[in-house]
Amino acid sequence: MTARILVVDDVPSNVKLLEARLLAEYFEVATAMGGEEALAICARGNIDVVVLDVMMPDLDGFEVCRRLKADPKTQHIPVVLVTALDKTSDRIKGLEAGADDFLSKPVNELQLISRVRSLVRLKTLSDELRLRTAASDNSGFEHFLGRRASERLEMQRILLIDEDSQSSARIRNMLAGSFEIEVEDDPQAGFFRAAEGGYECIIVSTAFSNYDPLRLCSQLRALDRTRLVPIVLIADADDEERVSRALEMAVNDYVVRDVDPQELIVRLRTQLRRKRYNDLLRASVTESIELAVTDPLTGLHNRRFLESHLQTLFDRAATRGKPLSIMMMDIDAFKQINDCWGHDGGDDVLREFADRLRRNIRGNDLICRYGGEEFVIVMPDTDLAVAEHVAERVRAHIAAEPFVVNGGIDAIPVTASVGVAELKAGQESAGDLMKRADLALYEAKTGGRNRVVAQAA
Repeated sequence: MTARILVVDDVPSNVKLLEARLLAEYFEVATAMGGEEALAICARGNIDVVVLDVMMPDLDGFEVCRRLKADPKTQHIPVVLVTALDKTSDRIKGLEAGADDFLSKPVNELQLISRVRSLVRLKTLSDELRLRTAASDNSGFEHFLGRRASERLEMQRILLIDEDSQSSARIRNMLAGSFEIEVEDDPQAGFFRAAEGGYECIIVSTAFSNYDPLRLCSQLRALDRTRLVPIVLIADADDEERVSRALEMAVNDYVVRDVDPQELIVRLRTQLRRKRYNDLLRASVTESIELAVTDPLTGLHNRRFLESHLQTLFDRAATRGKPLSIMMMDIDAFKQINDCWGHDGGDDVLREFADRLRRNIRGNDLICRYGGEEFVIVMPDTDLAVAEHVAERVRAHIAAEPFVVNGGIDAIPVTASVGVAELKAGQESAGDLMKRADLALYEAKTGGRNRVVAQAA
């Protein structure tokens, strides 16, 4: 796993030691001797994880972490705080500053490498989403993401899977008032409950008498509905190897018994904040994709989508020897509609025209606004005779009733001309098919409008 790790410590020997351990695992390593230098390096980009000492003379690690997490450009970089401080209050202070983990000196090599690998894997997923989001013009979106991800995280639904009733009761009491906690004592029942419950986080105890908790974690990661849900492990202090394996299989975090209530709450909030951040990224990517291929006025697919999808439908029909027809439609005298009723009236006509197309076309047909007042319908598994019949039905439905415009004040007659073409066997391309449908449309327009012309193969 290639990643760039920034090691920050004001003691050169500590830097060299951590650098050697990380290089041995084939990570790229950058180093900084103080907090200001670390902030500058992170601001330039290309850092995947920061391993950060707490006790430094210029800016301590807590402040560096706070600044990294407050900056929209660096808030997504995971931070591991490393220190000789071993009080629970120090660990909580670091986690509240935004750290993803808190390791005590001398650093356990297994814990360090497992945690760094886990955080690199999580950041890689976020980076992919961030890149897709950045492909669209989202000015200020990182700031928006940071603000939304930091909104109130209490009362999120969390599932605890723990067969020890006393242990689960303690955890439930710890989280009461901060989260909506539900408990399942059977691991298999817990798996099905997690799959169906829509939980924001899943806590798994390692204290099962006859079941491997890592198998449960693996099953949760393999299922689509729980693949992206954070998993937090509750382990024993001597469970280092199991924790390491858990982190390798993408368990997000862990706490050690006896669990400190405040530490557990802070760690859960960290996981929920990261999940919310990634959920917002995914939602933005989905919205960007939809906007890129959807006509905003009519809600139909646009020309870009048609050009990318038509070839797929064309190839499928040609390979399987199935018919494929295209219907190209044009609203007659649309310029006159705009001139007489204004662009608002024209927009009303376009929206109603699209609605009438939807009501007369099958769900598996592809309807697109090709541009202006021109529309294209791709009909898989449809020969020319059927396509011509459908085109005539659509044409008649368009002409049957006037279109209401300007808020219902006016009603105007609208007609459409239609050209239809069917896929030829042989060497014809998708472009050739479109051209023949366009020629048929031209013939319909020049032949009197409000008519259907089908071009035989």
